Amino acid sequence: MLRGVEGLNRPPVSIRPIELGNRRQLKQFIAFPWKIYRDDPNWVPPLIFNQLQFFTPGKNPYFAHSKAQLFMAFRDEEPVGRISAHENNQHIRVHKDGAGFFGFFECIDDHTVGQALLDAASNWLCERGLKTMRGPLSFSVNDEAGLLIDAFDEPPVIRMTYNPPYYAGLIEGYGLQKIQDLYAYAMFEGEDLSESVRGIADAALEDPKLVVRTVDVRDFKNEMEKIGKIYAEAWSENWGAVPLTDDEFDRIVGDLKSIADRDLFFIAEYDGDPAGMSLVLSDVNEALKKADGRLFPLGLLKILWHRRKIKAMRMPLMGIRKEYRMKGIDAVLCSRTYDVVKKKGLRKIELSWILESNTAANAVLKKMGARRSKTYRIYEKPL
Repeated sequence: MLRGVEGLNRPPVSIRPIELGNRRQLKQFIAFPWKIYRDDPNWVPPLIFNQLQFFTPGKNPYFAHSKAQLFMAFRDEEPVGRISAHENNQHIRVHKDGAGFFGFFECIDDHTVGQALLDAASNWLCERGLKTMRGPLSFSVNDEAGLLIDAFDEPPVIRMTYNPPYYAGLIEGYGLQKIQDLYAYAMFEGEDLSESVRGIADAALEDPKLVVRTVDVRDFKNEMEKIGKIYAEAWSENWGAVPLTDDEFDRIVGDLKSIADRDLFFIAEYDGDPAGMSLVLSDVNEALKKADGRLFPLGLLKILWHRRKIKAMRMPLMGIRKEYRMKGIDAVLCSRTYDVVKKKGLRKIELSWILESNTAANAVLKKMGARRSKTYRIYEKPL
């Protein structure tokens, strides 16, 4: 890790805006984390190509309704940090709370640099008339969210965040305070599903109106309409939930389709109506780490080779529409998932993330026998 020593006679910190349409500047913004994590064996480098797409208006449907500004911090010409500020109009439309956001925070261990970056994000949000600064989010709760505050001794699973331990001090030192924690749970090879969950699942399946099956990839378009209906309703009441536009839903589905395990992508229907779903992803981070962010010339081959050896999974989604809760559908999804995971001989499945305030979901996972393994924190500060 890079470590700064406060009080030394060093050049002042300068903040420069990054133009989203400027490929050279974007590449510098994207490449900065390699400086922070070059000696960290747990960091998983993102694919540079995917990052360029994500930050490019016209490629990422987020920019069709909302705005973002990227910043980098320098001492002389040496990059020492980065951050984004963003105004998510979908969030504002739904929650009407005046919240603005920051994300993509990376910084050397130096409070002066951290404050300068957070000042830049805060000032941009203030100029737009927003009332609070919340984060880190990238760009919304539908993407990677939260600051890792524990369990720094293991790598992140796919689409989960990772950061050095000192980031919490930089963020809290700026006056940002916890507003919500996100939990990750884990189950490991050899652990049994609780008998109570199995019993609830068996009882639920006695109802002939309930059908739980894998998604039919041959009829993927119609299946995704059902999944979209479940997704829009099942999570709508969660803290901070933001609806996806059709284009955003298509982008996320496209991203997940290539890493979802078809044997572990379940949909529940009640009397023919979409009622619930669960999805499990292969932890392709185990393979992505070998590519060091580059697909060519050999990165893609490394990913394909190491992907065959993946032994961990992540369940990012399990949701039931409100009218079909209390019917044991969640227990059926858990049981089906457990049985397939065990049959495949996988080493670990992470169930993440779950809102701290979602007491029902936390209770279900504990009944399953899952153990809380990581905590991610979202902060907020009045502007």
